Amino acid sequence: MKRTRGKKGRISGRVVDKESISQIERLIGNESIKRDMLIEHLHKIQDTYHCISNQHLKALAKIMNLSMAAVYETATFYHHFDVINEKEKPPPEITVRVCDSVTCEMFGAKKLINELKLATDSNKIRIQAVPCVGRCASAPIAVTGTYPIENAKTNDVLDALNKKILSDSIPENYIDYVTYKNNGGYKTLIDCIDGKYNSEDIIKLLEDSALRGLGGAGFPTGQKWRILSEKKLPKMIAINIDEGEPGTFKDRHYLESDPHRFIEGTLIAHWAINADEIYIYLRDEYAGCRILLEKELEKIKKTPPCKLPQIHLRRGAGAYICGEESAMIESIEGKAGMPRLRPPYVADVGLFGLPTLEQNMETMHWVRDIIEKGADWFSSNGRRERKGLRSFSISGRIKKPGVHVAPAGISINELIDEYCGGMLDGHEFYGYYPGGASGGILPASLGDEPLDFDTLQKHGCFIGSAAIIVLSDQDKVKELALNSMRFFEHESCGQCTPCRVGTSKAIQLMEKEEWDKNLLEELSTAMCDASICGLGQAAPNPVRCAIRYFPEEFKKWPPTQNKKTKQ
Repeated sequence: MKRTRGKKGRISGRVVDKESISQIERLIGNESIKRDMLIEHLHKIQDTYHCISNQHLKALAKIMNLSMAAVYETATFYHHFDVINEKEKPPPEITVRVCDSVTCEMFGAKKLINELKLATDSNKIRIQAVPCVGRCASAPIAVTGTYPIENAKTNDVLDALNKKILSDSIPENYIDYVTYKNNGGYKTLIDCIDGKYNSEDIIKLLEDSALRGLGGAGFPTGQKWRILSEKKLPKMIAINIDEGEPGTFKDRHYLESDPHRFIEGTLIAHWAINADEIYIYLRDEYAGCRILLEKELEKIKKTPPCKLPQIHLRRGAGAYICGEESAMIESIEGKAGMPRLRPPYVADVGLFGLPTLEQNMETMHWVRDIIEKGADWFSSNGRRERKGLRSFSISGRIKKPGVHVAPAGISINELIDEYCGGMLDGHEFYGYYPGGASGGILPASLGDEPLDFDTLQKHGCFIGSAAIIVLSDQDKVKELALNSMRFFEHESCGQCTPCRVGTSKAIQLMEKEEWDKNLLEELSTAMCDASICGLGQAAPNPVRCAIRYFPEEFKKWPPTQNKKTKQ
């Protein structure tokens, strides 16, 4: 923005017209204007006007008593905000987002995007290729407005546009508050509050159960609760439902089926560590889940099973990096979601500078069951000396994609045969992503390896959030590894050079017919060693695995034996 000074030294670029002020005041209403509400208010502007003008940014900055720089930095950081200046043309009111991440690419996303661009008027409808939207079991996915179209065909999307179906709705057949209570829900929470258990009982139970954080890091849950229980007041809880890892959709599955189970687990955690407020951070792509959660949280607040703490539902804005715990906390505080340098850790200095218990939503989902059924019930599940249950998000070339709950330590061969109905007809098992795009890629020859925390590192991979993408002989790992690297480049927050520049340079090298393996390895080492957070550190995993485990795809002659990918 050009800054000029008037006669009295006033910065004229900051002058805000009264109409813009009135518009923003009406949108905000009686809601808080504290800094942590900035992203929520930006969403209101984007949802109402389909973009965010400079005048609206200025008005919002004035109303919230924030610098224009702070507001602009936050708004432009997130993919779901369309910030335009006075000379720019606003985007069309209707946006169709088509996922082009790994599984959707395998099932024809590129073809779908090209056909939609040819079949629509770009002045009226915007067709966007976007990262994973968390519906990989039904690839390819298109989203008209906020309405998801699974197994999308061009005519399906055009039909939704013609009928103006542009909004997601509450999922059907989920367990609501009344049904949950009638089936014994919140009784365990009340038992805790009434003294049937003390906090030490619950923490010890979680430690004995071997429950670990199921968002990807796998930190022992009981140990984390114990650390936070010993912190001085005040302290906070932050629940991470920003599952943006390509291939992951388990949290959405549980939200759409049994949302109160994780809420009860969270309230038990609140009691056990003696926390103050609870913040729930939900990815913006889950519009139907957000409506559901708003509705069910309102019910529980209206007729609470016990005295409730303040529970805040916060909306992400399209940034994969906010799945990282410290980036999520920055986002909840109304800032750009950039990971923090550690130490200090969020358990010491977290949300609003207070000790914070950060947990994945699925982790909280299991708490009630473990208390009611015992630590042995949970830990006794497992194969190959592993303990517990895992919710596997499985997509790709199998007959029954979806969320499958299976014993920890199960192998991919067993998952395919016992839970997924086998490979698709005409497809032969070729390889798999064991932990989404960041978890690396393994060949079929390692299909008997146990899928659990701490078991795949020797192969240069990890299980992460248990997002498994199954590849067949009709897929090319070189192409899918490039897809993963493009995702990481798109989602890099840009804070550190190894990640920002490294992902871009890697793409340039991977787009060549012949890969410079030595240079790619040198680059990968620099990214792993010097990146601030897990995004840059894990980004090289697919390229390293492609080179290590799929040498047949790098032979000049004869050409790769893989068949052309079917769309």
